[in-house]
Amino acid sequence: MTPPEAAAFHTTRWTRICLAKADSDEGRGALADLCEAYYEPVVAYLRGVLRDADAAREMSHAFFAEILAGGAISGADPLRGRFRFYLLGAVRHFVASKWESDQRLRRGGGVTPLSLDAETPEVPQTGRDSPEAAFDRQWAVTVLARAMSVLERECATEGKMELLEHLKPSLLGEAAYGDQNAAAEKLGLSAGAARVAVHRLRSRFRHCVKEEIAGTLKDAASIEDEMRSLLAALGG
Repeated sequence: MTPPEAAAFHTTRWTRICLAKADSDEGRGALADLCEAYYEPVVAYLRGVLRDADAAREMSHAFFAEILAGGAISGADPLRGRFRFYLLGAVRHFVASKWESDQRLRRGGGVTPLSLDAETPEVPQTGRDSPEAAFDRQWAVTVLARAMSVLERECATEGKMELLEHLKPSLLGEAAYGDQNAAAEKLGLSAGAARVAVHRLRSRFRHCVKEEIAGTLKDAASIEDEMRSLLAALGG
């Protein structure tokens, strides 16, 4: 499965999640978009459970194949809150069902393909190294990547891609001392003009992040809380 950034971009809104339940070409397209958007967070969770990167990707393919087959997404309901909570619960249920099925095979003399360190698929719910924390961290990274894709598309339309490329490290907090002044010189801007450009880009980027987050929430009142969750997942 291709990573989320390779797919055609669609903000992951509950309206699109509901559309994904429809048995139509548009519904199947919406469902495929959701799978692309949440592929890496699910892999991150499964890697934490299975302790094996290849097994995690293999099981993630099976999980999304089940969703694409039209079953698992039917339980997603905007009235229940955040889509990432629903998806995390769905993948945990998938692992538990797989484990139970393999245990039945084991008792019947079959081969158990699912390799778990413990005798049960349950894993700790707390701690920065838990599968849930890995899921949240990758979810946060994915949200930022999708928001950056929106900003890049906007800048490309406005003829500002060079500005964005030079100032992106400052926008993301990755610039070293003096980098912003060096970027300003390359762009033919004064230091003050570069600071203003960074401020505007940062404000627009934050708006894009909020838009991406808002799309998977029941109401706008939860946006700031989800923004705090995103920063916490990134360790900020």
